[in-house]
Formats: sequence, structure tokens, C-alpha cells
Amino acid sequence: MTQPTPFSFARRCYSQAVIWLIVAVLLSPSWEVSAASIEVWYGPEDRPLEHLVRIYGQAKRSIFVASYGFTSPLAVKALVEAKRRGVDVRILTDRERLQDPKQRTALSTLRDAGIPIKINQHDSLMHLKQVVIDDEINTSGSMNQTTSGNQYNDERLDIIRDRAMTVKARDKFLSMWNDHERFQEWK
Repeated sequence: MTQPTPFSFARRCYSQAVIWLIVAVLLSPSWEVSAASIEVWYGPEDRPLEHLVRIYGQAKRSIFVASYGFTSPLAVKALVEAKRRGVDVRILTDRERLQDPKQRTALSTLRDAGIPIKINQHDSLMHLKQVVIDDEINTSGSMNQTTSGNQYNDERLDIIRDRAMTVKARDKFLSMWNDHERFQEWK
């Protein structure tokens, strides 16, 4: 009978470690395999807001918008139409932006359509540019929902189709929405 060499012993230990690692990955409930789809649109050449508005038109259950700047008539119209279809539409925005007459007009139109709007009460900015649609799609990037953000500025809009990432974005939105100290209804 031959003595195992240190090399053969190390190779056997390595093989067993790899097998245990594979088993742990396959059986672990915390690991999630995801096939995310991400579209990236750049402004001004891709007119990113038009892609977002197209998705607003397809929403069935909910559209949760957190946007620092919100002045685009195109976005306002699409969200009012979604609300009329029975979609739960909610808006979070920054209180400092209420000084902009275009922002006030856009938000007044949304509020008059029955869309609830909350603004931050804290001293920092509500600077997110995020949308969550039907718990299936979320967006991120630098683009505010403004005409400039769509037609003139150098901007980026990422449209992410991934349920796990979207649920995380939804949970963040709802935690802000339900934080009555930091966010209050705009009337």
C-alpha cells in the first residue's frame, strides 16, 4: 500500500471543498439567480423620458415615482391617464423644487387628478430619480422627469426588469412614503 503524497492529499481536500461549495450554493435559500434585463437610454439623443412614458402606458397596478424635478407635460399626461385606468400612482418630490412655477403647475395637475403627492420635510434633498412599476420594473439614473431631462441635458435612464431589484426599490419608496416625519402630503 502506497503512502498518499502531500500533493494527492491537497488535491482530495480541494475537490471536497469545491463539492461542498457547490452544494451550499445550490441549497442556500439566500442565493437568488436572476436574469435581469436592463435598457440604458441616454439624453438627449435617445429621448429617455419617452421610453419611460411608454412604460407608464403599460402599467396595470402601480406607479411609484420619486423624482427631484418633475415638470414634463408628457409625464404628467401619462400619469393622469394611468390614474384614470385605475393604477395606484404616487409621487415623492423635493420641497425646494416647489419654488419652480413649472413644477408647481405639474404637481397641481397631478394632485387635481387624485394623485397623492408627498414632499420631504427634512433639510436634505429628496434627490432620487426612481420609478417602480407593477413590482416588475424600476428605473434609475440621472434623468429628472423634465423637458430638459428628455430633450437637452446629458442624462441617463436605466430601465431594469428584475423582480428582486424592483421589490427592493418599491420597499425603499414605501418606507419613505410611510415616514410621516420626513415626508408629508402636499396640499
